[in-house]
Amino acid sequence: MTKLSVNINKIATLRNSRGGDVPNVLQVALDCEKFGAQGITVHPRPDERHIRYQDVFDLKEKICTEFNIEGNPTEGRFEEVVLKTVPAQVTLVPDALNAITSNAGWDTVRHQAQLKELVKKYKNAGIRVSIFVDADPIMVEAAAETGTDRIELYTESYAKGYPSDREKAIAPFVVAAEKALEVGLGLNAGHDLSLENLAYFKQNIPGLLEVSIGHALIADALYYGLENTIQMYLRQLQ
Repeated sequence: MTKLSVNINKIATLRNSRGGDVPNVLQVALDCEKFGAQGITVHPRPDERHIRYQDVFDLKEKICTEFNIEGNPTEGRFEEVVLKTVPAQVTLVPDALNAITSNAGWDTVRHQAQLKELVKKYKNAGIRVSIFVDADPIMVEAAAETGTDRIELYTESYAKGYPSDREKAIAPFVVAAEKALEVGLGLNAGHDLSLENLAYFKQNIPGLLEVSIGHALIADALYYGLENTIQMYLRQLQ
């Protein structure tokens, strides 16, 4: 079974654009769970332009499904907040301070020593660790050497290539997934997965445990409604 974790950053972006507390980030997270999502993902950034650090604490107190906090472990208060809230999973993402969204996976060869220290720290706190990587078997194998529990495949290139040649687009992800299984890593995926391309990805990627989806799902919810949209995404994963 592949779990759906809903990234609620865009809900926080909408709230922050007007001030106040509408829409309420916590209530949306609870509704996502009620409507069938098996996890909630947030990606706090140092400028708190969407998810605020306080949101993370508020969410941890109330949500019942798996809580996944993703972000750059070297920026802002990320490490402090993760270690204080102890989510089910932390996903380490090397996004730059001024990045609009995540745009690359870790070079797990170059940053091997740093990642080993981070993985050990979070695992010692009882948190499952996932490392965000490109669909490159070399990076997957090096990720395994850090001691991480899982990797999350960065799927933007798949989403971009899907409309013109889906077989070509998914090929490197199949290779990376097979390598992950070979070296004993759990496998997550995320970035630009959508109703258009999710089912094909799920059908062809072995061992896929979890997908984290935010932007496309929230955009679809404007048309289909949140409950219906979550059910539509869950059907793509069956």
